[in-house]
Amino acid sequence: MSPPQPTLVSIARAFPKKRILVIGDLVADHYIFGETDRISREAPVLIVRYERSEVKLGGGANAAANVRSLGGQVTVVGALGRDEMGRRMRRLFGEVGISVRAASGAGVETETKTRIYAGGVNTKRQQMLRLDRGARTQLPQRVRAALAREVARAARDADAVLVSDYGAGVVGDEVRGVLKGLSRDGLPVCVDSRYALREFVGFGVCKPNEPELEQLLGIPVRTEADLLRAGAEARRRLECGALVVTRGRSGMAVFTAEGARLIAAHGDAEAVDVTGAGDTVIAALTLSLAAGADVERAARIANVAGALVVQKPGTATVAHAELISELVGHATIAPMERAARRARPLRRKTPGH
Repeated sequence: MSPPQPTLVSIARAFPKKRILVIGDLVADHYIFGETDRISREAPVLIVRYERSEVKLGGGANAAANVRSLGGQVTVVGALGRDEMGRRMRRLFGEVGISVRAASGAGVETETKTRIYAGGVNTKRQQMLRLDRGARTQLPQRVRAALAREVARAARDADAVLVSDYGAGVVGDEVRGVLKGLSRDGLPVCVDSRYALREFVGFGVCKPNEPELEQLLGIPVRTEADLLRAGAEARRRLECGALVVTRGRSGMAVFTAEGARLIAAHGDAEAVDVTGAGDTVIAALTLSLAAGADVERAARIANVAGALVVQKPGTATVAHAELISELVGHATIAPMERAARRARPLRRKTPGH
């Protein structure tokens, strides 16, 4: 008789004991807030009077922040410039207790997304402009080699690896080669790649959303039948142990060697902001696998974490106690059902997790 499977709550309670290595593109989310009161005489544009600004951990750094907020011990490997944003990012990592091993030097500029929010005295602020900064060429070879060496060293103490690839070049051929070896050796490696999922062949778990799945295969996904075919084909092409497809308000689909399963979205509250929700999902998924969950239970926990974070504005995280409370309050979360054979139209989601 096989031993009883751990509950979702017991899995989540083990998060603080788990050591997660996060490798990816570290992005400074820079926000500038101001007030508009008139049109410029110089051009037909609004004049924004500066009020305040703030910097948050974005991209792979937000994935790391989510692992930490969920209780995990985190080491993050990436690239940071010797610039003001790089210094601010290092301070933010230190404040939340994340160990950072960042490559730097000539040719490395901190990836920064500056968003300007403004509005009138009695109106809600809206995003007016986004300005992106960062290297537009490949990272220097010496930096890519240094990143690969750092990943190999940091992985010795890790219970699982989270790969957060936002397309800024940190997760190149050198790093992927090391990660593939770690995956072959049995270390859980979870991949979230926005633009280059096809480059990650032979890894443990890949986590695209529906648009990324469509981009990978070059085919539309409109019905559940489309989704089932696409997920199975993507898993075959990627040669991964499991494929977890996030579907926004439609929940998730999990593809393994045993077949495909659907998991309904948790709760019925409308999303407030889906920014960075994918980072929360991959963080909870990786922690759950590190804690010994199978991919289906890991996906169910990640689904709950994702539902919690979209109720918060901006780049946000979910606290460990918050997740535990939600899991305890919904201890009878329905088990996943096998995907229906009948094709039904899919509810299209807004971009996010």
